[in-house]
Amino acid sequence: MTSTDGDLGSTLTGEGAHFRVFSSVADRVELCLFDANDTETRHEMTAHPGFVWHVFVAGLTAGQAYGYRVHGPYEPERGVRCNPAKLLVDPYAKAISCDIAWGPAMFGYPLGGDELAREDTDSGPHAPRSFIVDDAFDWGDDARPRHAPERTVLYELHVKGFTMRHPGVPQSLRGTYAGLAHPAAIAALRDLGITAVELMPVQHFAHEMHLIDQGRRNYWGYHPFGYFAPHAEYAAADERGGQVYEFKALVKALHAAGLEVILDVVYNHTAEGNHLGPTLAFKGFDNAAYYHLVTETPQYYMDYTGTGNSLNLRHPYALQLVMDSLRYWVNEMHVDGFRFDLAATLARGSHTIDTWSAFFAAIHQDPVLRGVKLIAEPWDTGTDGYQVGNFPFHWSEWNDRYRETVRAFWRGEGEVRRDLAGRMSGSADPFQLSGRPPSGSINYVASHDGQTLRDLTGGDTRLHRNLLATLLVSMGSPLLHAGDEWGRTQQGHDNAYDQDNELTWHDWEAVDTALLAFVRGVLALRPRLPWLIEDRWPGDGTTLRWLRPDGDEMTEDDWREPALHLAMAGAGHGQEAMVVLNAGPDAVAWTIPPPAEGRWQIVAQTQDGRVEPEDLPMGPFTSDGGSLVVLCATRTEPVS
Repeated sequence: MTSTDGDLGSTLTGEGAHFRVFSSVADRVELCLFDANDTETRHEMTAHPGFVWHVFVAGLTAGQAYGYRVHGPYEPERGVRCNPAKLLVDPYAKAISCDIAWGPAMFGYPLGGDELAREDTDSGPHAPRSFIVDDAFDWGDDARPRHAPERTVLYELHVKGFTMRHPGVPQSLRGTYAGLAHPAAIAALRDLGITAVELMPVQHFAHEMHLIDQGRRNYWGYHPFGYFAPHAEYAAADERGGQVYEFKALVKALHAAGLEVILDVVYNHTAEGNHLGPTLAFKGFDNAAYYHLVTETPQYYMDYTGTGNSLNLRHPYALQLVMDSLRYWVNEMHVDGFRFDLAATLARGSHTIDTWSAFFAAIHQDPVLRGVKLIAEPWDTGTDGYQVGNFPFHWSEWNDRYRETVRAFWRGEGEVRRDLAGRMSGSADPFQLSGRPPSGSINYVASHDGQTLRDLTGGDTRLHRNLLATLLVSMGSPLLHAGDEWGRTQQGHDNAYDQDNELTWHDWEAVDTALLAFVRGVLALRPRLPWLIEDRWPGDGTTLRWLRPDGDEMTEDDWREPALHLAMAGAGHGQEAMVVLNAGPDAVAWTIPPPAEGRWQIVAQTQDGRVEPEDLPMGPFTSDGGSLVVLCATRTEPVS
């Protein structure tokens, strides 16, 4: 019987610190400590059962800088890349220094030379440092908001981009966790009416050398190598652990405002890239354990992500790393859920995809993780990588079919009308069949990956309102990309991953206040729409009908005819509502069936952006070309 006897990573005690790392290929492992002058002292580690290396060092405290050197075979042709000349970041580090001094020393082979040769220049002076962290934090009465799925509205934002130019955030805090926690930023989120912020990657990531050489940076952050550490550049505090405290304070502030915190996490690949990439951590510890390698030629990496490598969750220690990381963010950082980038990679075995693989099975039985929100980006770039609708029943998925169909309808493609009805009613085709409710579909019309809505619509404000209104009245969980609610532009740029500048930072002086008021108004209507009151499919307490202009239900023959108008009518839970869509150029006259009780009021209309209620006029109702109208039944007396 064996035991690793303690958590991996660094663990503080009253007398010093324990250090534990995994490597099944090492001959020796050294812990490297750095003092205030960056002088290095090395400590031999002892091998324990389970390939865990351990050492205890007395007298250490929080903020201590450290790293590792791994001695062992360097045989890239066999997939083994130990090189003690390369200082390695602790895979379990809770805080990591900001900078990497890029150069030949950061690579395990002679850069530009023989790919199989070992490069022995010491990377110590250039490599990032890991830091011991004190986990103590006063959470006070912090409580998770735990919004029901049918009430959840996600808001995808970038910590730096959202705050960097916000006039209400002090200059010293802009671009930071503390800036996002500032009352001015919190107010902008709370007043919008969303329920959850989905933070673009905040796990510590690298700016690739080729970007730095070109004067650019990895703005989006989908290039991680520290799965436990909040990205240090987003902290106003000291990088030796201040980023951990500051991130916790952000979560506490968002919770106090009633907002859940969802992390966009990148467990599909790391910043070490392929066989030509740098050596930062995992390659040097146990390359074949952490990465999918090409079976016949293990010098090379399987690349299901388009980034050079793919994390190998078939290996128990790689799987443990990810599971430990997820639990850490829930237990220690109090986050409420995760959006998994390129999640199909997490299901890959030997070239195949199994969405009940070890990773998904482990989450399903985990008492911590099975209770948080789990969202998949349900594809990767490998063979059979498109897996929309195939994830386990307790997962939600980004639904690109929703995005494409809604865009196509409002572009004037009448043949998608039937598909539009399916998307607006929760995309039952992929999700109901797998036993999931409508919230299984994460609906969106734009995200970080592509143009902003203002750029996509060419500045057509009515079309902009049509897309947003369709999103917000559809069954499923809507996701807004930050700034789309008020017309943010990137000047047409559709791949701004490397644009860490005013192109991507939100220009709060350019807010379209009328558009923002419209979005707030439509969000406030969601509790009145009967198909959104419960996370259930139509027929279970709610009726949902699709009407043609004469007020009758659509027939099979009607669905076969391409058209650019459609009405969605629902009733249940004491509410009744309609959505009238007209994507054509001409006005359409509608006969609106009377509600079961009361009378109809127009509560939102995109032709002019009004969200103030007004009684529906008697007689036929005319919807303008290129417009969406929301009607709700009311029992109150008519407006005089």
